[in-house]
Amino acid sequence: MTTLQTVFEKARAENRSALVGYLPAGFPSKDGAVAAATAMVEAGCDVIEIGLPYSDPLMDGPTIQDAVHRSLVNGTRISDVMRTVEGVAASGAATLVMTYWNPVDRYGAERFARDLASAGGAGTITPDLTPEESEPWLAASKEAGIDTVFLVAPSSPDERISRVASCCTGFVYAASLMGVTGARESVGSAAEGLVKRTRSHTSLPICVGLGVGNGRQAAEVAAYADGVIVGSAFIRRLLDAPDEKTGLAEVRELAQELARGVRR
Repeated sequence: MTTLQTVFEKARAENRSALVGYLPAGFPSKDGAVAAATAMVEAGCDVIEIGLPYSDPLMDGPTIQDAVHRSLVNGTRISDVMRTVEGVAASGAATLVMTYWNPVDRYGAERFARDLASAGGAGTITPDLTPEESEPWLAASKEAGIDTVFLVAPSSPDERISRVASCCTGFVYAASLMGVTGARESVGSAAEGLVKRTRSHTSLPICVGLGVGNGRQAAEVAAYADGVIVGSAFIRRLLDAPDEKTGLAEVRELAQELARGVRR
């Protein structure tokens, strides 16, 4: 298993930011998700977030919602998510699961953490789990040896940033703006200030997500963040492609563009 610590150490040594890509399990198909994520890794992604499809994705914009809906229609279950993690982790990327808390709670926190570690997963991102409710998950993750990633937002006061950062072990996810996921014309102007404020509370890497969709934006974020997170732009390539083979080629091309962008 490739760890997040290894990824960020390698990126620092190469004077660049880490490139983090997101795709939901089961999209465009169960096998297609592994193929697409592997193509992203081969083209330059250091970390892959595998989304656990959920029927009430509060943080996700329309592009990811569309992909998640298709995944659920495909019958994707948590067991499929674990198999996806296993397949992607074999590519050499640090592989995370991004999930809302309810599916983990229903599955069982200790069981989920144990199964994820067994699949080669490096950790989780839990966007709707608050620090106040996180202790059972932090304990289960520590026992299983996987990392935990929580989110800070432009609206977060310093006290809250400190509290959230204390729950993180892999990196801190800095949301570039107030809103849902999705590629935009520009990255939120508050992102750089949020990263600066977060650095005063933790020595962990800080990765910026929401709104990044091309190489220019990746370069902008890489100038001040340790990692650049891209999700909707990859998914859009797959949604717009006439077939899976074309989609894989489009995803690979975008990952190459983004990988050039994160170089400093």
